[in-house]
Amino acid sequence: MGIFTQLLVLGFVVVKFSPYFCENLPKNTYKWPTVAISILVRNKAHTLPYFFSSLNNLDYPKDRIFIWIYSDYNQDNSIDLIKYWVGQYGSEYNAVYVTTNDTNGPLHVDEKKSTNWSPHHFRHVIYLREEALRFARRMWADYIFMIDADVFLTHPSTLKVLVNKDKLVVAPMLASEGLYSNFWCAMTDQFYYQRADDYKPILNREKTGCFDVPMVHTAVLISLRHQKSDLLSYNPLIIKDYSGPTDDIIVFALNAKNNGITLSICNDYQYGFVTVPLEDGDDVKHDHELLLNVKLEAISRGMPLPLDKQLEKFVEYSEPWKLGCSEIYVINLERRKERRNYMEMSLKELGIDFTMFNAIDGRNLEFCNLKEYSITLLPGYEDPYHKRPMKAGEVGCFLSHYYIWEQIVEKHFKTTLVLEDDIHFVPYFRQQFLLLLQELEQLDWDFVYIGRKILLDGEEKYATPHTTIPLYSYWTLGYLISEQGAQKLLDASPLDKLLPVDEFLPIMFDQHTNDTWKSYFPNRNLKAFSAAPLLVHPTHYTGQDGYISDTEDSTVVDYKNFDYPRNEL
Repeated sequence: MGIFTQLLVLGFVVVKFSPYFCENLPKNTYKWPTVAISILVRNKAHTLPYFFSSLNNLDYPKDRIFIWIYSDYNQDNSIDLIKYWVGQYGSEYNAVYVTTNDTNGPLHVDEKKSTNWSPHHFRHVIYLREEALRFARRMWADYIFMIDADVFLTHPSTLKVLVNKDKLVVAPMLASEGLYSNFWCAMTDQFYYQRADDYKPILNREKTGCFDVPMVHTAVLISLRHQKSDLLSYNPLIIKDYSGPTDDIIVFALNAKNNGITLSICNDYQYGFVTVPLEDGDDVKHDHELLLNVKLEAISRGMPLPLDKQLEKFVEYSEPWKLGCSEIYVINLERRKERRNYMEMSLKELGIDFTMFNAIDGRNLEFCNLKEYSITLLPGYEDPYHKRPMKAGEVGCFLSHYYIWEQIVEKHFKTTLVLEDDIHFVPYFRQQFLLLLQELEQLDWDFVYIGRKILLDGEEKYATPHTTIPLYSYWTLGYLISEQGAQKLLDASPLDKLLPVDEFLPIMFDQHTNDTWKSYFPNRNLKAFSAAPLLVHPTHYTGQDGYISDTEDSTVVDYKNFDYPRNEL
């Protein structure tokens, strides 16, 4: 009937297993429990290279894992990719069972699009979930891991950690864009998602551990060794007087609740990522953009999605271009190779053609006389927060931007995007950036923040639907600058009265709060705007794990080595 079933078996042994199986015990003589992994695939050819790479990277003994895959109603080459992966890696597992159907067409009978969650679609998924449970029980598996094909486990020990928790039902908390994750903290009387006070603290890992919740989904480990596991089901027909929706995850949650079974979400590790699900009726190609959002999120957290060499050929990238700009510069210190690598990954994903600009390193400036750069410092400058003079890293940062402004003027670049290397791109960055460029055509502009720290709480006025007129701001994470704008900054001769670049810029568009500093720059005529909302943010904020500041982590400049400007006002 057009159904292809493949069984790859290396031999299967059922082992009665002690509950004391922690690998960390020095004299542990027990094997790890057997785990059945259930995977449903529909139109996921774009996620499968990362999904299978993550699966391969798990450090759980593969001879204790057997995999059950079912794929049908596809419009893409998901089945070909599954078969390829099984051919390359299936022999490493205890057994791999694959069932595919590529003759049933792309749609269920009551669907207009493959993303419609029609009644027939729901019933089919429920049937497959039940089949997976029956399969694992027949195989006497100790556990079944129900995982969707758009889950990417970046923590290799995820399965070991979850098994060691010895819970009946447990899920690893998965990050995504925005506030989406794979658990609920509350459910309405109509059995749908409800926001709860506990949700954000768990999602943001402000408190860590395992938490009892009414709903877990997408990546769920079920212990089949517990007697109560026999009561678990995705089938609404087994729930007496059930009046809820025919929805597999809701049925599972309510059935567990009715049988006194606790569902747990664990966030004690950063386990991995999941894409935001498509809205009902979305174009299936939109899922590619949702995957891009997750890949960028993972990179910004320093946990890029794994991608096996054998699966790279199935990944497509956009053709690099400059997003309508004359040039795109990325400022990077040569010794910050990790930042450079992550930035290059992000820009490759976004399809952005760029020039890497080697930043002036403040460490090197500490050992030479800055007069060689024709630099004099602004008299009496003191950091507003730390109450200390300028640091060598701040000098290097300013020079890096200054030399880019020189190149812009020299090469007559009409529109230039300048990015620092410690930024996170917002979801749908390309679309929002192109929309920003369209709106800027209505404005006479010199400079546009796409990332900044807003220092004043006053409400900024909108110039267009997605731009504001900025007040006093910090940071130079990312900005657009015109040739005219760069010329204005150079004409101000900032090297003659140097202060940090993120103090200099608001002076030049006349929104700085320090009148004394402003008095050294009489022509404060930079026409500045800001994207609203902002398009880039820092990868790390002060105090967070992984936060590094090459400006703050440098020495204070010795003022004795410099002359003050002769044209003091």
